[in-house]
Amino acid sequence: MTDTPFLRPLRINEAAPDFTARTTRGQRRLSDYRGRWLAFFSHPADFTPVCTSEFIALARRQADFNAIGCELLGLSVDSLYSHLAWLKDIRDRFGVTVEFPIIEDPSMVIAQAYGMIDPAAPDSASVRATFVIDPNGVVRAISWYPMNVGRSIEELLRLVTALQAADREGASAPEGWTPGAPLLQAAPTDLGDVLSGDDAWYYQPASR
Repeated sequence: MTDTPFLRPLRINEAAPDFTARTTRGQRRLSDYRGRWLAFFSHPADFTPVCTSEFIALARRQADFNAIGCELLGLSVDSLYSHLAWLKDIRDRFGVTVEFPIIEDPSMVIAQAYGMIDPAAPDSASVRATFVIDPNGVVRAISWYPMNVGRSIEELLRLVTALQAADREGASAPEGWTPGAPLLQAAPTDLGDVLSGDDAWYYQPASR
């Protein structure tokens, strides 16, 4: 059961509802991830083509997520035994071992608490949601993809890295930002600062 029932989609900068659930790596509580970044994502169903492509890609990039201090945690309404059978098949057929935990949510309690699906929905077939949660347990980014389009693992890595860099430097990440590129400083809110220079006052690289 979740500690905080939400009947609407979560919003950025809200606390992520805590929960305890069975996973393919034993019981997990969301608050166990405090102090680390977390990419918490749902998939429509086990043994489906797009989800399989995502899980193979995530497993292959696990070391890259580890390198930036970000954990991975999956969820679907399928049972724990379905998850285990699917992961074994992925290993046997594709030579890829999925190390990160996958939550079973057959009652859809967690999915509904996160607003991944409407509370009245009979299943979660249309859900492909991702929540990036910071070390304080706050939702920092949210994405939804349709059932027939897979997420970009490269973009998820970039997103988490950009959030970390923006927090660290007190700046913002521009379009397409990648590690090593300049960040942007906040635009001034005082007219004196705006009039003091000839440069574009609203678009300035942050000092490095």
